[in-house]
Amino acid sequence: MKESTTKEKLLKQVRDALIDKSDNPYPDIDFESSIYKDITEPLDITFAEAFIAVGGNFVFSADENDFIQNFKDLASEKKWENMFCIDNELLSLLNKSQLAISSSDEDFLGLKVGITKCEYLIARLGTVMISSKQLSGRRMNVYPEIHIVVAYTSQLVEDLKHALKLIRTKYETIPSMITFVTGASRTADIEKTLVMGAHGPKEIYVFLIDDNS
Repeated sequence: MKESTTKEKLLKQVRDALIDKSDNPYPDIDFESSIYKDITEPLDITFAEAFIAVGGNFVFSADENDFIQNFKDLASEKKWENMFCIDNELLSLLNKSQLAISSSDEDFLGLKVGITKCEYLIARLGTVMISSKQLSGRRMNVYPEIHIVVAYTSQLVEDLKHALKLIRTKYETIPSMITFVTGASRTADIEKTLVMGAHGPKEIYVFLIDDNS
């Protein structure tokens, strides 16, 4: 009789395991409840603390006018040049700062600072959710050395599952690309030496504007 091959032996073991099912040795484990502690702080504070902890830079603004002033002050302090934004609604707001911000494709390759919106801010993780459905597309959160995200407090959600649920209902079809940005791009793959900006921006800023007042 021909000997069974390794594959056949393995499949037999799988069939036997499916037929002779063992009782669950841990029947009282709750797989439905959250594994996290409840968030007790406001979501903006929770996000800011988590975002700063992973190397992000956070600026809170009481309203859009406050944001414009904060943005102007920081741009002057950091000497930001070659700023770029292709979201027309965001550009309309940023133009109030009277700073030079380009949206021309001719200037894209020379940009240093990319300014975008986001889908949601995930408070517990200090994470920014971005998708290809946004006008900023796929490139604005990867190409520039400095990534600036302008968001509103109404975009804050507690956990990843809440952000995913909302984005499924926001669009008729789920975006083909959803990116979660947690701090600046970094890697230590090479000789365990930390390198910033390896796969994207070296710095990331979130300007959070209060729109819940």
